[in-house]
This record gives sequence, C-alpha cells and structure tokens, in this order.
Amino acid sequence: MVRCLRPLLRGTTYTRLLHLWVPMLMESVWLFIDMSKPWVPALVLLPVGLVPAVRVGEGVQARLLLTPGTAEPGISVTPSASWRDRGRTVLWLELRMLLAVPTTFASVWLPVFSYELGRLAGGHTNPHSPLLDEVQPHWAYGLLVPLPLIALYGLVVGLGALATAGARRLLGPSAAERLEALELRTEQLLERTRIARELHDSIGHALTVAVVQAGAARAAGDPGFTDRALAAIEETGRAALEDLERVLGVLREADRPVSARPTLADAGRLLDSARTSGAKVDAEVSGPVAALPGPVSREGYRILQEALTNVLRHAGAVPVRVRVRVTGDRLDLEVRNPLPAPVPGPGRGSGLRGIRERAALLGGTARTGPDEGDWQVRAELPLS
Repeated sequence: MVRCLRPLLRGTTYTRLLHLWVPMLMESVWLFIDMSKPWVPALVLLPVGLVPAVRVGEGVQARLLLTPGTAEPGISVTPSASWRDRGRTVLWLELRMLLAVPTTFASVWLPVFSYELGRLAGGHTNPHSPLLDEVQPHWAYGLLVPLPLIALYGLVVGLGALATAGARRLLGPSAAERLEALELRTEQLLERTRIARELHDSIGHALTVAVVQAGAARAAGDPGFTDRALAAIEETGRAALEDLERVLGVLREADRPVSARPTLADAGRLLDSARTSGAKVDAEVSGPVAALPGPVSREGYRILQEALTNVLRHAGAVPVRVRVRVTGDRLDLEVRNPLPAPVPGPGRGSGLRGIRERAALLGGTARTGPDEGDWQVRAELPLS
C-alpha cells in the first residue's frame, strides 16, 4: 500500500502532470475562436514538427518536466538532422496533444465528481455534474468520494509514465547521434590512455636520466663531471615538469585541446640528454622531418623517447644507433643498442607495449626485441 502511494511524494509526478497540461493551452485558445473544429491545433502541429529547432525545445521540456534530475534521460536536445527525426518529432507532438485531452478533462471533472458525491452524501441537491442530475441524496455516496480521486491519481501516474516512454522513444537519440556519442566516448578513453602513456614516457625518461646521471657522478668522483650531470638532470627535470603541467592542464580542463606537444623536430634534446647520460649516440636523420603530419611527428617523438629511456635504464652507457628516415609515404624509426645481460623478454613492460600501441593507433607497426645481437626498437608509421 505504501509503495503504491510513493508517487504522491515525488516531484516528478507533478512536473509530468504539468507537461501533460501544456498542450491544452493552445487547444483552449483555439476553442475560444472556433469550438466546432477542435482538431485544428493537432493539424497545425504537423508542419510545426518539421522545423528542426522544435526538437530542441521539446527535448528540453521533456528533460526538465518528465525526467528531472536524471543524469542520462535518453532524450536528445539537438535539432532534427534527418527527415526521420522530423517525422518522430511530429509523432511526439501529436502524442502530447492526444495525452493532454484525457489528462485535462480528468483533472478537472474527476475532482468535481468527487465533490458532488460528497454533497449528495451530505443531503445537498442540484449537483453541477450532469451525471448526477437524477440522483437523490444519500449518506452512502460518501463511500464513493475517494474513487474519482484514486482514478485521477492512477491516470496521472500512468499517463506520465506513458509520456516519458514516448519521449524516450520519439525524442531519443537517432542512430547517428548514438554513433557520435559512442565515438566521443571512445575518443575520451583513448585520450585517457594517451595521457597515461605520456606520463609514463615523459616522467619515466626524466627519472631514468636523473638516476643514471646521479649514479655516474657519484662513481666518477670528478667535480666537472658532477656539474655536467647536475646540469643534465636539471634540464631533463624542467622538460618533464613542462610535460607534467601540460598533461595536468588537460585533465583539469577536459574541453581544452592538447597543444605544444613535442615533435620529432625537438628530438635533438632527447639525443643530447642520452649523450650527457653517457650513451654514445650515433644519430642519422634523413628526409623532411619538420614537414611530418602532427600526429605522426608527436608519436614518433614519444617512441624515440621511450626507446632511449629503455637503453639508459637497462643497458646503461652503451653505443646507440638512431635512424630516422622520412620517405614518400611513411616514417621509419629505428633504435639499436648492444644486448644487455640478461636479455629482456620480447615485449616486456608497459613502455614497450606503449610503443606498439602508439604505432597501431596510427595504422603502423612496431617491433621490439633482439635482432642480430642487438636490442632493436623499430617503428614504421604511415604518413596518411
């Protein structure tokens, strides 16, 4: 019993009732003009529903009055983008008008009917309801007083639920809108994954350089070398702080585009950092690196950064050969160094997995593992 009465305590019940009443405003105005043709307002709604912006207004009303406070109401608030959307909007307007008629008459006449039953129970005559013209007063009619109110309650709750279901069906996202929402969600998930990789690559590289430089400076015992090591740690740390601030800025402001990310044009600082850490870097760059497409250049930079980080972390101060070549339709990037002992397993670690993921996202390939006595990181990224 208590469960059946819960809708009485919900604000949604009354906002839905208001939503059901609204179409009768237009009907009431028209009835003052011509009561002989009550169907004219419904006819007028046919061309009105074809206006794309009408779907926006109806969606806003439905969200505010039919599903107030619902995080995912399933009701679109975008203009009609196709004739299918326009047709669904027309059907929705006609459904609103259809539901408004019984709601309005019931909300007026059922309370009146209940009131007249009460008057008859009290011995009064001359009821205002035509259904009770010939009825004689009797106390037993007092037992029937709640019935019209219960019927009104059930009608309001039922028609409100029906209007909400109709709104979700007729004003819900179209197939194109659902696809767009899915693409947006996918982009957000990819962005979060990319940010995690950015933090791993950037901060991991900086910490690796700092650890290697600090260990080398302590072992060398040379004040000059120590100064150079501290300078390299400072420079790498500053670059990492810039990357960290940029990534945190993206996390704070979800709508702000990612900008100023390093590209292969900035690869010189990676090579200098590796050389300062003791690695003997033999770098060869060929082709128009500065003219690379932004995504390819940025991901290529991160792949090179992770490859050099792995060299410093696992192999130390060893000879490293870096080859960056831009051909007509792709970027080839290769980093080779002597195998450390013990030999790491192929593809071990999130950094190597991140290299392969970066290449795959651009439609390219990446290989990491032993090759002819060296450890090789090789990536091929298409330019288109």
